[in-house]
Amino acid sequence: MVKPIENCEVSFKGKNYPCPISMVMDLIGGRWKGVILYYLQDGAKRFGELKQLMPTITEMTLSLQLKQLEKDGFISRTVYGDKPPVKVVYELTDFGNSFQPVLDALSAWSHHVVGQEP
Repeated sequence: MVKPIENCEVSFKGKNYPCPISMVMDLIGGRWKGVILYYLQDGAKRFGELKQLMPTITEMTLSLQLKQLEKDGFISRTVYGDKPPVKVVYELTDFGNSFQPVLDALSAWSHHVVGQEP
């Protein structure tokens, strides 16, 4: 297990964070970003496919979270066609793929604690 260190400040994209966890939570924190990244692990998805996988998310929230993940470099957005209806596809970037071990660890932890609830 990694022990906390005294000076664990990190800087990323010109922003300073008091510790590495605060950086990660700034980038993927909240209810939906991690879920979106989880569903994009197995390949590109269209907006409607993501919406079906997460039926309780609103379209506005999904759209906002996708824009933030794109801005932070986790996903790419590719538009096919120039006349409506266009096809828009979201997929993990190399940076987003580098986050897969974290998603795997979170998923494994979740499966480990199921049934061990207090």
